[in-house]
Amino acid sequence: MQLTQGPTFAAHRAAARPAARRVCVRTNVARVPQVNAAAVATKPNWEALASEMELSSPLVIMDHALKTFGSDIAIAFSGAEDVALVEYAHLTGRPYRVFSLDTGRLNPETYRLFDAVEKHYKIRIEYTFPDAQEVMDLVRAKGLFSFYEDGHNECCRIRKVKPLRKQLKTLRAWITGQRKDQSPGTRTEVPVVQVDPVFEGVDGGPGSLIKYNPLSNITSVEVWNFLRVMNVPVNSLHSCGYISIGCEPCTRPVLPNQAEREGRWWWEDAAAKECGLHSGNIKKGDGTTEDRTADRDLWPAGSTVATLSKEEVRALAEGKRGKGTLAVLYAPWCRFCQALEPAYEALAARLADSNVTVAKYQADIDREFCNENLQLKTFPTIVYMPPDSKQVIKYPSERRDVDTLDMWVKTVAGK
Repeated sequence: MQLTQGPTFAAHRAAARPAARRVCVRTNVARVPQVNAAAVATKPNWEALASEMELSSPLVIMDHALKTFGSDIAIAFSGAEDVALVEYAHLTGRPYRVFSLDTGRLNPETYRLFDAVEKHYKIRIEYTFPDAQEVMDLVRAKGLFSFYEDGHNECCRIRKVKPLRKQLKTLRAWITGQRKDQSPGTRTEVPVVQVDPVFEGVDGGPGSLIKYNPLSNITSVEVWNFLRVMNVPVNSLHSCGYISIGCEPCTRPVLPNQAEREGRWWWEDAAAKECGLHSGNIKKGDGTTEDRTADRDLWPAGSTVATLSKEEVRALAEGKRGKGTLAVLYAPWCRFCQALEPAYEALAARLADSNVTVAKYQADIDREFCNENLQLKTFPTIVYMPPDSKQVIKYPSERRDVDTLDMWVKTVAGK
């Protein structure tokens, strides 16, 4: 385990070490004592703490994390702009740990950044690797690029999720670079600190791992202003148009005004663009299950969004359309659909007097028909059905804010 220490801490400890017990004390140096072990043992109200620290700076949040958990917390470093986390940890002057998932498919530029970060901060990153047998079995059975055919989840589960799960089982808390602005509709709920809803820590069981997100409330522009001012190493891929950086086959540059995670898994539907590291729908060990229960329906009675019946959907699919129809194919238990609800409601209000009917259809109970006739693959799927036509035009982007949706509708339906 690599611990990075500020000079004041190291000097104080060296001066305080009794000469007669030199060997014994050195044996214990491998583990930094819990700075606030009593506070952790009493299980604080993390939700209340998140609310209290909502407006705190990343530095304050980072300092709280390191002070509270000592050597039982580590920074997850992906080799992208989350190098800001390492800089904030360095600025606290406290000891800190950094780990990274080496999937075996990273860009050369990312490996060079790892080396530059280690030299700049005089640390050793704790690299975590996938199980060699599992990788070999996958590649032998499906080839090197199976994710282009059947989705990235299987490969990510083997190369990223399982190694991460193993690493986190050695910790009581971890620190991520998640931000609310990274992916509209999928990362809008990112508290600055939370009980991890997916993974377990060293003590095992639900609630045994705490997750800090110090960058939650700052924007990409603010992160980059900080990185430039502090003159820290960054991934050279950023200068080539890459923003969200993952494995080489699954990462590409994005165009101006695209959401940054549109550069990841671009061949898949927007709702699937989470690798499993931060998805609240991952349970147990395989990263594939999702809770398919919902407390209520979306866009309930009184909503501006029209509700389509099964008969109406079949008529629309047959081309019986007197008016253009925009429809969201949704599942009420899907958290991406839940995140879409306010923006889609606002869109319906905006288009109330237009030539387009804004509607919804619960497709999880009619999936086979929607797959075959309405291009449904994942939830939510948004489609436009022009009047007097059998054509179905699928909304292609993961940007689901009201302005972007409105702009797209006007390009396909007219004003």
